[in-house]
Amino acid sequence: MTFDLASALATVVPGRPLVVSDADGVLLAFTGGLERWLQERGLCLELTSYRLEGAIKRLDDKSAILQIETMALLEEYRAELDCLEAVEGAVESLAELSEVANIVVLSNVNPRQALARMRNFAALGIAYPLIANDLGSGYLADKGHAVKALAAKAKAPAFFIDDIPSNLAAVAAAAPHVKLVHVVESEALRLLLGQNFHAHIHAKNWAEAKNFILTNL
Repeated sequence: MTFDLASALATVVPGRPLVVSDADGVLLAFTGGLERWLQERGLCLELTSYRLEGAIKRLDDKSAILQIETMALLEEYRAELDCLEAVEGAVESLAELSEVANIVVLSNVNPRQALARMRNFAALGIAYPLIANDLGSGYLADKGHAVKALAAKAKAPAFFIDDIPSNLAAVAAAAPHVKLVHVVESEALRLLLGQNFHAHIHAKNWAEAKNFILTNL
């Protein structure tokens, strides 16, 4: 099984609208799963911004762990992650959109982590091509190049769904014609992040995101 851009491009039908969606925090409840995983290890998550650095603390004394420890924990957590819950409305919304559009999942995981994501997707009934976009840059790898290539193949209205502002900005720079849809896994995280960045819609939930896409096909 391959998770590269070329394989995903082969599934894109020219002339058919395109929806490219992130996975963690958009389709899958990444942060909710992380909180439970940390609790099992004597740690907790106390977010004051939409960044994990400095937010992971020890349960016993509430001291923050070092950034190098945070990155190591994230790699461990993401390595075999195959049991996350779907974000409310995500599976149903993508299924409806798939009737009229190409669907591709673009995630900043590496090929090894992608195998676990596919197991997770299969359990949830998510069956779309997955691009493992992390080729060494980590979870903030640039998504602009992949979305630009996918949209060029589609030659039709294209939409990019993500929760991280820097990913939306990268796609805006690489493919300005692609409409940006901001979706976050929970209301609490959406309020924490705010809306002080560019997106064509800051959707409150998947139903709102789906309706925006269907209206703009």
